[in-house]
Amino acid sequence: MIRINENYLKLKASYLFADIAKRVTAYTAANPDKPVIRLGIGDVTEPLTSASIDAFHAGVAEMAARSTFKGYGPEQGYAFLRDAIAANDYTARGCEITADEIFVSDGSKCDCGNIQEIFATKGLKLAIPDPVYPVYVDTNVMAGRTGDNLDGRYAGITYLDCTSANGYVPAIPSVATDLIYLCFPNNPTGAVATREQLVAWVAYAKANKAIILFDSAYEAYIRDPAIPHSIYEIPGAREVAIEFRSFSKTAGFTGTRCAYTVVPKALMAYDSAGAAHSVHALWNRRHTTKFNGVSYPVQKAAAAIYTEAGKAQVKAMTDFYLGNAALIRAAVTKLGLSCVGGDNAPYIWVNTGTDSWAFFDKLLNEAQVVCTPGAGFGKCGEGHIRVSAFNSRANVETALARIADALK
Repeated sequence: MIRINENYLKLKASYLFADIAKRVTAYTAANPDKPVIRLGIGDVTEPLTSASIDAFHAGVAEMAARSTFKGYGPEQGYAFLRDAIAANDYTARGCEITADEIFVSDGSKCDCGNIQEIFATKGLKLAIPDPVYPVYVDTNVMAGRTGDNLDGRYAGITYLDCTSANGYVPAIPSVATDLIYLCFPNNPTGAVATREQLVAWVAYAKANKAIILFDSAYEAYIRDPAIPHSIYEIPGAREVAIEFRSFSKTAGFTGTRCAYTVVPKALMAYDSAGAAHSVHALWNRRHTTKFNGVSYPVQKAAAAIYTEAGKAQVKAMTDFYLGNAALIRAAVTKLGLSCVGGDNAPYIWVNTGTDSWAFFDKLLNEAQVVCTPGAGFGKCGEGHIRVSAFNSRANVETALARIADALK
């Protein structure tokens, strides 16, 4: 008989954002006259920049003529995009990353989930922050690297607690681990890691022959010049880190789909006999076997953000969302609630001091505002909510007024 992958049975009943969607759908069905403002899921609301739209149209036009039509492209991405990424996101910041170490994909969520396929299933020691983007945990549960979920945590994971006491930046664990997930600017807390903190993580990874999976999807929101935008700004990171980047929150590509992953050629992992193998080669093999590449017009649109006009437009877009974030942070503080994030990230992590799902329901039912309950991101997320700055200025202002009335 056909059998299932029983690791899926360890997962919670449904994905966090599916739970939120169900509650919101039920509320709107019962209250059709009360419009809901969504400051929950991190989806953007502003349209693509004109530079990207113009390039997108040009790419589509090329597909309409036999002389410029494109069929299958290189699975790793077209050279024009990979070269632009290498020059602008890495060389310009003093990072030694070459174009052939960059793999273009249809999203960082996919890459964060897929990358674990090239590592051992059994015996691998995981280090994952809490609270955390659920994909990091769930994909490892699916792969069979964990035990059962006991009291909100899976056996077999070294959880890295992120709390107000440590500024929501996890401490180096006291035990050895093999595969380390880090996300800065952080989702969900909006916290950032200093150069000194990242130096310590690189040193830890080197000492343990471990690999850091560094999710940098929100780097475009960093405004503090002292905060690194890339793990590769840290000496030695080429030997221990993989970096994920996305155009979704940078340039509004959530519905257009384009991202990339950097796997340096210096990065090694080991077989059961202790022999070293190139992770770049393994990822290239996986990528070319299971992926046919991002469409040509989309890659043209992505490359346009690196033009002078594109850079200015992306800066204006991220500044707009950070303006929303500043309003949210100020309003939350005025209500007497402590929070972090919102200055170098589009998320504000609010310490409510109460049950996070109960607070979610209160805002939904009394203010018609959707946030994200912190408990959905992990045990340390309880007592918090995440508020997203992705919406129009008018909606943010209306939502904040409603919240203030609900919390009087």
